[in-house]
Amino acid sequence: MIELDGKIAIVTGSGRGIGKAIAAKLAQLGAAVTICDISEEIASATATELTQQGYLADYAVIDVADTDAARKLIETTIEKHGKLDILVNNAGINRDAMLHKMEHKQWDDVISVNLTGTYNTMQPASIKMREQKSGRIINISSASWLGNIGQANYAASKAGVVGLTKTAARELAKYNVTVNAICPGFIETDMTRGVPEKVWDLMISKIPMGRAGNPEDVANLIAFLASDAASYLTGEVINIGGGMVL
Repeated sequence: MIELDGKIAIVTGSGRGIGKAIAAKLAQLGAAVTICDISEEIASATATELTQQGYLADYAVIDVADTDAARKLIETTIEKHGKLDILVNNAGINRDAMLHKMEHKQWDDVISVNLTGTYNTMQPASIKMREQKSGRIINISSASWLGNIGQANYAASKAGVVGLTKTAARELAKYNVTVNAICPGFIETDMTRGVPEKVWDLMISKIPMGRAGNPEDVANLIAFLASDAASYLTGEVINIGGGMVL
């Protein structure tokens, strides 16, 4: 059984959706989790929900694209707990458009949150994890990193996350710090539930398992990667999409 008792975790973009499921799973397994979201209302509500269930959770309001704010998040967590064991970079946005119609701001916004935002937390976290000679960094990429029509900015950002993950894994391995990326496929969330029925059916038709994933599917994989059971697994890019990407 996976146990995370005594572990200190940060999950960005965890006020709702996949991030919330990840934070809840880590807390249920014993970790003290910081819920991070750009919305104080959403972050606070999720942290309160978890604490009312008897789990260890607090929250931070943060835009991961803000370098100083991201650094402060990491430093404050370490000051409070004396360590940081698990960092999950889940925060992300999309601003979809065909390349010939994409505006520069759409490009900049997505890169700044999805890629630079991941760097902004990883960089200061890596300093502490090197020092303590332990740690787990798990980055959420996407099946779209292989390319997806209408998502040049999003695909580029998620491909960048893969390159960042593999480089950090090489640099941190000798310090007993693992760095892995996961690539969710079509996951049922508030956002995907809003797509037209024809689009939903088309997406499901591309999945050999015949169904959308759910946030808990992703959370279970994250929990494994965050645990001691995955101590020899680093630099990997793991698809979780019911066989959509083979």
